[in-house]
Amino acid sequence: MLDRDLYEARSTALTSSEGGLTALAILALLVGAVAGLVCALFRLLLMRADDLRAVAVNWAHGHSTVGFVLLVGACAAAAAVATWLVQRFSPHASGSGIPHVEAVLRGEAAPAPFRLLPVKFIGGILAIGSGLALGREGPSVQMGAVIGQLFGGAFRRCWADCRVLLAAGAGAGLATAFDAPMAGAVFVLEELVQKFEHRIAIAALASSSTAIAVAHLILGDAPDFHLPDLAYPAPSVGPLFFILGVLCGAVAVAYNRALLATLAAVDLVRGLPAETCAAAIGAATGVIAWFGPECVGGGDNLTQNALLGSPSLFVLPFLFQLRFWFGALSYAAGTPGGLFAPLLTLGAQLGLLFGALCGAAFPDLPIQPQAFAVVGMAAFFAGVVRAPLTGLVLATEMTGSALLLLPMLAACFTAMLIPTLMSDAPIYDALRGRLRGSS
Repeated sequence: MLDRDLYEARSTALTSSEGGLTALAILALLVGAVAGLVCALFRLLLMRADDLRAVAVNWAHGHSTVGFVLLVGACAAAAAVATWLVQRFSPHASGSGIPHVEAVLRGEAAPAPFRLLPVKFIGGILAIGSGLALGREGPSVQMGAVIGQLFGGAFRRCWADCRVLLAAGAGAGLATAFDAPMAGAVFVLEELVQKFEHRIAIAALASSSTAIAVAHLILGDAPDFHLPDLAYPAPSVGPLFFILGVLCGAVAVAYNRALLATLAAVDLVRGLPAETCAAAIGAATGVIAWFGPECVGGGDNLTQNALLGSPSLFVLPFLFQLRFWFGALSYAAGTPGGLFAPLLTLGAQLGLLFGALCGAAFPDLPIQPQAFAVVGMAAFFAGVVRAPLTGLVLATEMTGSALLLLPMLAACFTAMLIPTLMSDAPIYDALRGRLRGSS
């Protein structure tokens, strides 16, 4: 605790003695523009990879056994190469990268070198593009952080300013990944530094704004998800959102523990090369893609389907279970890839399932299951990550609708309460603990 206090005192002293706020804000704008460009290209290539994977699956089905073998082999090879890049050139590029960014901001780890950026970029495209259930936001956050650190070093800023630019770059990465500039800035304060710092707040807002401006030139400015026409929930439906939050909080605890248990299980077979484990997980991805091509990848298509009210009540539980365990297994492969997008998918599916069951149980209530899917996104995110404001803003910006803010607030409250009462650590705290243990 003393080291942490000394570290913060040193940062404060440097902040007050070196560097003007105006110069720092200008640098943050530049960091955001470059991070927006890199992360928008990353997202664009992932979209192309999704299209290519769909074409490959269709081709494989037309070639029977040979097609199956080639599809499984290609997915295994992509995961293995992604892990090899990580192991060979930049171990900190493994997984989400957000725990490492948090450790750097807390003075617990050294900033990542530039070579992490190409490893994260190429490895992320291989891993997520091949169908692993991973998100684009983790790589985007870490690549943005590297860009911020590079700008700080190039302009010879003190560590306090480099820290601000690193955080701002990370926020720009998240903003670009989800077309959610406010969520990017809020995420920096709520999760990465976990306190309000004026300089970081200014820099995060600046970088997120230019990141989105650049990203819109490449990707357009439509919301990620589209909602059906929803009415504001009636007062009689309100208590159900509190109950949904309890459910999301309990399932969030189960998800965190399942993810950590899967990572621990893979650690037990580390006598094998990491690339071998990744290839096995990649091969399993190919099998899933053969039988259910819509079930693999980051999950945006599944989230969109849930927000529109599909699939059916009979299919949802099986699909949720598949994505639950597939997501944990994918993260254990050690490739670049994040958790946010899979979490949003699970939250939307869980909310839709709960809403559909409530509609069947209480036919006299004006229940819209799609509204519960939207609320479930924010609540499950809050339960797993323990960043409720980020979850609220993220769900609002990604759907382009603020209609359900109050129900989301109610659900996030109970989704945060349950894991806290159960003494379950937020997922990034737990992953950062693993990072310290392995160093």
